[in-house]
Amino acid sequence: MASILVLNGPNLNLLGTRQPEVYGSVTLAMVEDACADHAAKLGLEVACLQSNHEGVLIDAIHDAKGRHQGIILNAGAYTHTSIALMDALISVEIPAVEVHLSNIHAREAFRHTSYISKAALGQICGFGAQGFLLALDALAAHLKGAGSA
Repeated sequence: MASILVLNGPNLNLLGTRQPEVYGSVTLAMVEDACADHAAKLGLEVACLQSNHEGVLIDAIHDAKGRHQGIILNAGAYTHTSIALMDALISVEIPAVEVHLSNIHAREAFRHTSYISKAALGQICGFGAQGFLLALDALAAHLKGAGSA
């Protein structure tokens, strides 16, 4: 069974209480539970990790090689600053989908730049927690297509 790493970056541990007008009231635990349930329906497994530390996120991406067939990454603010996370994704050659709860393109100008998107199959933003489920759908379709080639 294919496995997907769901990786969340800085401040996402505060979901449900941090700026609910921007990020909603869903907690990270609720997002992770929804991902596990949805993945099971797709015939996938998920492993979830959140860290506020860039190096821990990079190590998780490196450790995914040979263990996971896809990565869903909400890098939080590191999206706009971390060339190291981009390089890690490129290095492991695992299909990745970038997710953001809010529409980063409708927010402050500095949020319009994403280093992660340069290493991802695509970006899903603005759909709240549903974005993670959409990312699982996208990865499942991608993996199915890759397996039939």
